Amino acid sequence: MIRRRLRSSSSFLAAFLAAVLCFAAPAQAISLIRDAEIEHTIRMYSEPIFRAAGLNPEAIQLHLVNDNSMNAFVAGGQRMFINTGMIRRTETPNMLIGVIAHETGHIAGGHLVTRRAAMEGNSAAAVLSFLLGIGAVAAGAGDVGTAIMAGGSSIAQRNLLQYTRAQEASADQAAMTYLNQVGWSGEGLVETFSMFRGYEVMSDRQQDPYLRSHPLNTDRMNALEERVENSPYKDKKDPPEWQFEHDMIRAKLSGFLDRPAVTMRRYPESDTSAPARYARSVAYHKSSRLDKAMEELEPLIAEYPDNPFLWELKGQILFESGKAAEAIEPYKKSVDLLSDSPLLQVGLAQAMLATERPELTQPAVDHLEKSLRYDRENSFAFHQLAIGYSRLGDRGMAELSTAERYYIAGNLPQAKQHAYRAQEYLSSGSPNWLRAQDIMNSKG
Repeated sequence: MIRRRLRSSSSFLAAFLAAVLCFAAPAQAISLIRDAEIEHTIRMYSEPIFRAAGLNPEAIQLHLVNDNSMNAFVAGGQRMFINTGMIRRTETPNMLIGVIAHETGHIAGGHLVTRRAAMEGNSAAAVLSFLLGIGAVAAGAGDVGTAIMAGGSSIAQRNLLQYTRAQEASADQAAMTYLNQVGWSGEGLVETFSMFRGYEVMSDRQQDPYLRSHPLNTDRMNALEERVENSPYKDKKDPPEWQFEHDMIRAKLSGFLDRPAVTMRRYPESDTSAPARYARSVAYHKSSRLDKAMEELEPLIAEYPDNPFLWELKGQILFESGKAAEAIEPYKKSVDLLSDSPLLQVGLAQAMLATERPELTQPAVDHLEKSLRYDRENSFAFHQLAIGYSRLGDRGMAELSTAERYYIAGNLPQAKQHAYRAQEYLSSGSPNWLRAQDIMNSKG
């Protein structure tokens, strides 16, 4: 996973994000990741719940926060943020699904509306800048990026997303309604919340952020447990394939986010399960042991040849080991298996461009354009697109792609500068010329 930093000049932005995550002062670093497999899995869990809540699944953006604490929240309208710690510490899909259903209850219940006044003016622009800037850390399929923002503690202490107990109880009941509608158990939500009960007596600094922003009490838990007990789906279990996928993404997170020694202790050689081999493959890759990484990964691919993310990992390992040309075929296989994944498209295009072979430039551009039809917030894709168009001699589109890249990252002066240059080469009045004009007219 490639780490990339996105810095913002807005001190308010940093402070707001610290407040959103309910960190105690001083504000701490915030790390955001993009991963095709994890996003695909969480989207699979989420979309039926969104529909049950009367929400358009395509309108809701899911984002992953690289933080080991158990936390999840909604912000910036219909955007849901889930900590990697929440994923790693939920042992079953149903536990994570319960949290997603609860957060969906906050969105559908309009619980953020009452706090909208606190985000007006400069804060609204800052929130938008940050949320759009998430795409700037995307570095292709499976790659991880980092957005580090540190800021003042005064706004961080406001805890803008501190829900009331009434809103929490309402979100619980809404979550159970959604789960009953789709025929899933609410037992996982009770299990997840039960993990927090032991933290209630701890200080704010020791508690997980989720507990501070989502206060628990006995009455609330009793009401939730009663609703679950009366559900006809109380004892329904997750499908085996869901459990497998959940175990795989947890192993993947361990491999990429923990030190290799930690991963190897958690998944020792004696563990021959697919998740363990997956995690060890990543750990060996991080240790620059290509042979051992492939020794773990190749049998997995043979066992699960239709898993696009195993092929993606092979492509990534080869690419990051300096073997861009060899990475193309496994990346192609991943795209063939899951063609609507924008991050897989970007991974393939990046490998193609890295070979600097002229005959691969246009195919790379085509893959990038397709990825951006699904995900317009990926500034790394625009960065690669600018490289591709530059090699094709299309100066107008190269400049426009660069303008889009800076626009997403929140660097409006640079975005306008490149949009102005783009208009010099684009046909006046064309859709791309008008897009450049929109960027130039943007007020941030």
